[in-house]
Amino acid sequence: MYLKKVAKNINSNKNLKKIDSNAILVLQNGQFFKGIGLGYQGTATGEVCFNTSITGYQEIISDPSYAEQIINFTFPHIGNVGSNREDHESDKIWTKGVIINSEITDPSNYRSLNHLNKWLKKNRIVGITGIDTRSLTNFIRDKGAPKGTISFSKHAKFNIKKLLKITQSWGGLKNLDLAKQVTTKKNYVWQDFKTWKKGNGYIKNKKKVFHVIAIDYGIKKNILRYFSDFNCKVTIVSCKTSAEDIYKLDPDGIFLSNGPGDPAATGKYAIPIIKKLIKNNLPVFGICLGHQLLGLTLGAKTKKMNLGHRGANHPVKNLVKGNVEITSQNHGFEIVKKGLPKNIQVTHQSLFDSSIEGIKLKSKPIFSVQYHPESNPGPQDSVYLFENFVNSMKKNAKKKRY
Repeated sequence: MYLKKVAKNINSNKNLKKIDSNAILVLQNGQFFKGIGLGYQGTATGEVCFNTSITGYQEIISDPSYAEQIINFTFPHIGNVGSNREDHESDKIWTKGVIINSEITDPSNYRSLNHLNKWLKKNRIVGITGIDTRSLTNFIRDKGAPKGTISFSKHAKFNIKKLLKITQSWGGLKNLDLAKQVTTKKNYVWQDFKTWKKGNGYIKNKKKVFHVIAIDYGIKKNILRYFSDFNCKVTIVSCKTSAEDIYKLDPDGIFLSNGPGDPAATGKYAIPIIKKLIKNNLPVFGICLGHQLLGLTLGAKTKKMNLGHRGANHPVKNLVKGNVEITSQNHGFEIVKKGLPKNIQVTHQSLFDSSIEGIKLKSKPIFSVQYHPESNPGPQDSVYLFENFVNSMKKNAKKKRY
């Protein structure tokens, strides 16, 4: 039975190759890959990165942190569970494009409502399949994440020189502030949905003990769901909301969200706001871009990584407890170790490249992590960080805050 399935997959790939190419991926060095188009017919330019996750492609594609990026999935079987209306991490999809190895099979999952190809088309995401994703991944690993352009047209006529010019003229992610593009345009209160459970789906939290103000730099919905799991009311505010307006909302804690782009560029307006917030004793918790912005606020520096970390299998050492956490990650910038201010304690470290994965302010209940403890998609080793934040708010509630 297994051999028959393998043979069927091989034949499927052979049939794919027989189809005339109607899509192309052009990299900034002039290298190009021809394949079969997926999703929306059009042209999209962005930074080409790779993600090693084997589950959760809908959550990955709908993560706002992938704004201006083209995702090369290393796992070949993308699309086999279809798509649904519940697993979006954002109401709007910001990812520029997707690259997958194999033809999308018919979905086989009880939650599936639509074929991934139709979902990509609906959300105007340009995709390409049938190319050597392993070769592309090796190129990114050796040379760094390149700029690239995907073009998909049923007419299958491509001006490679023009596409190369478009690719090379795009400025890239460095010095690019994307948080102001993906942030909420209007402050709102989360609907209190908890994390998804089989049999129940998303149920609402009816107990609200603490009020968290989440600054939206590109926040993922599953982060909000975890706060509901821990009995928190969450008010989401725009990334440019002043500290004074945040205090008027009477928060018990401040959350600095994940998001796309260069933290140094976003920091031009975010750092002054965060500086005012940390002058008081309110607990502060940051994830991903929020982690980088907290580091910048405390006097550290950030830099663009050669590859970045994107996947659900990244080992991180907890330097406080001494254990190792398997984490879900998506970032292309990091806090620089050299010259780290003395008031910052490094709490977590990557076992891949020893980069900083977590920090805390020694004198106040303020901490952040580079990875994603909300674990969707991915492992759940780091959910305790939400509990730590809630415990900080609990302790702080007994004191005079400001």
